[in-house]
Amino acid sequence: MQPSLGLQIEELLNTLSGWIWGPPLLVLLCGTHLFLTFRLGFIQRLLPRGIRISLATKREGEGDISHYGALSTALAATVGTGNIIGVATAITLGGPGAVFWMWLTGVFGIATKYGEALLSVKYRIQKPDGTMAGGPMYVLERAMNAKWLAVLFAAFTAVAAFGIGNMVQANSISANIGHLLEDSFGAGKTAVAASGVICGLVLATLTGVVILGGIRKIALVCAWLVPFMAVAYLVGCLIVLGRNAAHIPEAIAVILSSAFSGHAAVGAFVGVTMKEAIRFGVARGLFSNESGLGSAPIVAAAAQTTHPVRQAMVASTATFWDTVVICAVTGLTLVTSGYWKEGYQSTKLTQAAFGDVPYIGPALLTVGLLTFIFSTILGWAYYGERAAEYLFGPRAIRPYRWLWVLAVFCGSVFSLDAVWAFADIANGLMAIPNLISLIALSGVIAAETREYLRSHPRGE
Repeated sequence: MQPSLGLQIEELLNTLSGWIWGPPLLVLLCGTHLFLTFRLGFIQRLLPRGIRISLATKREGEGDISHYGALSTALAATVGTGNIIGVATAITLGGPGAVFWMWLTGVFGIATKYGEALLSVKYRIQKPDGTMAGGPMYVLERAMNAKWLAVLFAAFTAVAAFGIGNMVQANSISANIGHLLEDSFGAGKTAVAASGVICGLVLATLTGVVILGGIRKIALVCAWLVPFMAVAYLVGCLIVLGRNAAHIPEAIAVILSSAFSGHAAVGAFVGVTMKEAIRFGVARGLFSNESGLGSAPIVAAAAQTTHPVRQAMVASTATFWDTVVICAVTGLTLVTSGYWKEGYQSTKLTQAAFGDVPYIGPALLTVGLLTFIFSTILGWAYYGERAAEYLFGPRAIRPYRWLWVLAVFCGSVFSLDAVWAFADIANGLMAIPNLISLIALSGVIAAETREYLRSHPRGE
C-alpha cells in the first residue's frame, strides 16, 4: 500500500534532518563551544557578573531596550517547548543519557552565546529611525565582507523562525490540550480537532496584539512574563521530584552511565547507542538554548550598553538559566518518574510524569507550556522580522508579522513529527554560517574581552 503524501513528507524531512545533524555539524557545533571556552579562558567564570549586570534597571549607552529587556526577550525565545517536550523527545529518541549531553551542551554553549552576542553588539548599526539592528548577518557582512553568507543566514533565519519559534510551539500546546481532553475527559477525535482550532485562534490573536507593537512592547511583556513562567514551572518540577525523591540517585546514575554506553529508550524499542544519545542530546540542547544558532544575538544588539562585553556577559546567562538549570531539572524529573521505560513518548511522557501529582502537577505543566510557548512565539517573531528586514528592507516587516500570526494558527493543526523535523533542519542550516563567523573572528572576541577586563578589573 502506497504511503500517504503526509507520511512521505515526514519521511523525507526526517531523512534530511538526520543528514544535516550528522557528525560534521555536531563536531562543528561542539567544537566551537569547546574552542571558545578555552580561547576565552573559561569565560563561564563571568556568569555571576553577567547576572548582576542583567538585573540593573538604569539606562546605559545607546540602544532600544535595557540589559534586562534584552535578556528577558532572549529567554522568552529560548525557554519554550525545548525545555519540556524537547527534553522528553531527547529521552525518547536518545535514552536518558541524552539529558547529560543536553546539559553539557549548555555548560560549554555559554562561551558560544557570549561570543556571538559580543560580535553582534560590536558590529550593529543604527538605522535612520534611531533604532539598532544587529545579528550574525551584520557580522558576516561588516566584519568578514561575506555578504553572500549574511544573506544565507538571514534567509535561513527568516524561514527557521517559523519552525523553532512558531509552529513547533503552537503544535506542542495544541497536542497537550488534545491529549488532556482525550485522556481526562474522554473527548472524541472531533472534539480534539476542534480544540486545536480554538487553541490556534486564541494564540494567534494574542500574538498579533503584542508583536504589532514592535520590540519595545515585546520586551515589556517578556520582562514580567519570563520570571513568572520560570518560577511556576520549576516549582512544578520540584514538587514531582519531591514525590520521587527516593529515585533521584538511581536516575542520576542511569543518566551518566547511558550517556557513554547507550540505553534502551523504551522497553519495547531496540536499545539506542551512545552516538544517538549524543546526537539527540546535542540537537535538543541547541533547540533549547540556541547557543551557536545566531538567533539571540539579534536581540542582544538592541540592548542599551556601553561596551559589547557587558551585553555579552548578560546574554551568556540565558544559556545557563535555560539549559544548565531548567533543562537539567526537567530531565531529572522525567527520568525519576520511570515512565520512559514503559513506552511513554514525547508529550505523553511529560504528562505522565506531572500527572503523578494529582491536579497540581497537570495544572502547573499546562501553565508552564502556555507561558513558555507564548513567550517563545513573541521572541522569535522579532528574530524573524529582523532577518526579513535585512533581506527585503523595512517594507517587509508588517507583512512578515501578519504571516507570523497566520503560521501560529496553522502550527496548531500540523503533525508534530513533521514540525519537529522541519525545525531541526532549519536550525542546522542557520547555525553553519554563524559558527563560521565565530571561529573566524574568535581573535576579535578574545581581544575585546581582554581589553574590557583589563580596564574593569573589579567588574564595575
